[in-house]
Amino acid sequence: MKLIKTKIEDLLILEPKVFTDSRGYFFESYNKKTLEALIGKEYNFIQDNESKSSYGVIRGLHYQLAPYNQAKLVRVLEGKVYDAAVDLRRDSPTFGEWVGVELSAENKRQFLIPKGFAHGYSVLSETAVFTYKCDEYYHPEAEAGIVYSDPSIGIDWKIPEEDAKLSEKDKLLPELKNIKINF
Repeated sequence: MKLIKTKIEDLLILEPKVFTDSRGYFFESYNKKTLEALIGKEYNFIQDNESKSSYGVIRGLHYQLAPYNQAKLVRVLEGKVYDAAVDLRRDSPTFGEWVGVELSAENKRQFLIPKGFAHGYSVLSETAVFTYKCDEYYHPEAEAGIVYSDPSIGIDWKIPEEDAKLSEKDKLLPELKNIKINF
């Protein structure tokens, strides 16, 4: 597995070694020991989630408050998304900055998002199946987020505004300057 560092420390892109032949392909999508050896940090992923969405859907930016904040390892099984993570660690020199990466069934890349980040993605293909591992269970009482269109963050979701599809809940999320953070 190849490790690709981003401009934000601990926010990492993982590129698996893919074996292909006339039958198709094979790759190891997750190995706890390999990941820990590669990044020098331990994650204990305990829950897997999967969603299917159509073109233009934007999900996020979401995070959970402490003590239930989550690290995530995300990837795409079908289609293509633009995935983004925003640094919410108060003492970080990159607080409020973001990194985006295209994840697809073709490139098989994964995005490792540690605790202390808000996360979201937009669907760039007709449909996309998105899956992710979490190191903490979902707790609705700890749910929090930032509105996807916050101008102080300035994420280009790669979707024309008129094609953007959001949940009512995501449309009502606050801007970064008004969020609650307890980690």
